[in-house]
Amino acid sequence: MYISNSIDKIKSIKNPVLTIGTFDGVHLGHQKILKRLNKEAENIEGESVLFTFYPHPRMVLFPESHNLKLLQTQAEKMEKLKTFGLQNIIVYPFTKEFSRLSALEFVRDFLVDKLKIKKIVIGYDHQFGKNREGTLEFLKEMGEIYDFEVIEIPAKEIDEINISSTKIRNALLSGDIETANLYLGTPFSITGKVESGKAIGRTLNYPTANLNVESETKIIPMNGVYAVKVHLPNNEIKNGMLNIGTNPTVGFDDAKKIEVHILDYDGDLYDKYITVELFNKIRDEQFFENLERLQEQLKKDEIHIRSFNLV
Repeated sequence: MYISNSIDKIKSIKNPVLTIGTFDGVHLGHQKILKRLNKEAENIEGESVLFTFYPHPRMVLFPESHNLKLLQTQAEKMEKLKTFGLQNIIVYPFTKEFSRLSALEFVRDFLVDKLKIKKIVIGYDHQFGKNREGTLEFLKEMGEIYDFEVIEIPAKEIDEINISSTKIRNALLSGDIETANLYLGTPFSITGKVESGKAIGRTLNYPTANLNVESETKIIPMNGVYAVKVHLPNNEIKNGMLNIGTNPTVGFDDAKKIEVHILDYDGDLYDKYITVELFNKIRDEQFFENLERLQEQLKKDEIHIRSFNLV
């Protein structure tokens, strides 16, 4: 897979078949488009091309009020996209200047003159360009003028699985991890750098790795305790019990913390990156009247999490 952030420096692409979008989450609906994209490219002995953007357009157009929460960081998105056999990804820098391009300018100057596309694969309701004037009907008109084929993914094919990034975000914010994972096609994950904490967990025989998620826009699920798989730096995978919340029992501040106790593991992870894959929410975050009650609950949580046999 060839990745470029410059359309001018990209290598020559044979018979390009292209799709456009942000593809946050790369969920099952996105995957239908990507599979069709690859199939159409194969049919003409061409190459598949995903044209996407970074930063997310809303972050540029509404920097003070976008309130954007994404299912993936950019690095996570690229890793997932690698699994779908795409041959080319263009991650175009989204700027205010770029946002002012008309749909005609984008199609003519980028897709036709520079990329020389043969086909474009698009969802039935996709729109792009200034004032979202780049509709399916517009693309078909452009295809007749500039000699490229427009492949529409019909509503029935996309809507039969009834998936959207918004539905997945809402599922995560309500703690419904099973639904989010079903729609994503893979477990929702959080990657973070392990930092030192207050070491309260160690005094309870449940030491935790405290994760710093280095992205302000990464969505964090509802507070609670989750059964997770933990991917360690040495490619080892362990079961874990993840707590998302404010640790009310020990009087921490209101800042949301992400802490994972890794089962059957004793090692130094400080300043290293680990990834947790979430599978089940086992309970809400609770206040306990003392640390002894908290420790009793943690023992119950451990038994519950081990019963899933995730690893």
